[in-house]
Amino acid sequence: MDGIESRIDEVCRRIGGRSAAASVAGVSDDMLRRYVRGDSKPTFEVIAKLARAAGVSLDWIASGEDVTAASAKSGEAVQACACIDTLGNLVDLEEFVFIPRYNVKVAAGHGQAVTDAPPKHTMAFRRYWIENYLRAKPADLSVLSVKGDSLQGMLNDRDVILIDRSQTSGAAGLYVLRIDGDIIVKTLQRLPDGILEVSSANPAYKPFTVNMAKPPSDFAIIGRVVWFGRQVALNVGNGGFFAIGAALAMAEMKKKRAFADR
Repeated sequence: MDGIESRIDEVCRRIGGRSAAASVAGVSDDMLRRYVRGDSKPTFEVIAKLARAAGVSLDWIASGEDVTAASAKSGEAVQACACIDTLGNLVDLEEFVFIPRYNVKVAAGHGQAVTDAPPKHTMAFRRYWIENYLRAKPADLSVLSVKGDSLQGMLNDRDVILIDRSQTSGAAGLYVLRIDGDIIVKTLQRLPDGILEVSSANPAYKPFTVNMAKPPSDFAIIGRVVWFGRQVALNVGNGGFFAIGAALAMAEMKKKRAFADR
């Protein structure tokens, strides 16, 4: 296999496998295999999506040449696809998988409508961790963000979650669901007689049940939450800083009173 076919195959590997690449490109798995075999030619739009997700140039996919190749003519050694960390050390991309992050906010609340949008970008995870700790296949994983407060304290607004789409049994845990065209994240628990309890951590949101023997027409378990990330930041306005300052001043006054009473 040579030419553009081999480069498309390489792009698939970088993205996380052919299924993940097909999802990124918006084509079927079979069509992607046809690209790799050379039976069909990908459109410019497909090549652009694959290039963006894999972090390579359009020129490289189309012709195998890159803008960096020009420097080789002056006798400089150019290492193809070389990546370095913040300290200048070479990074082996083989150690990482790149999981597509979709621009869909999973509502920890009453739900948000699904849009058929392509991935926003990709997030890198160490391959060893994915395969040996999560015991997951990269092609089964997706990254989404959380919106809402129904799972406050467990999953907070703006958290980033990694879901495994192969885990749809509903065994006890956190899952992303589709209900009536909305995408939500909830806690699931299997009850006797095929009943699935869907609940939240926030008591303001009432639990409900789904009969899995006769589920609603637009109900599906999309995948299980297997990891989350959270930004640590103090996001408060002027009023928030005033309240914090007042609390610190009050604590200092109490400390002085306690000292004076001794």
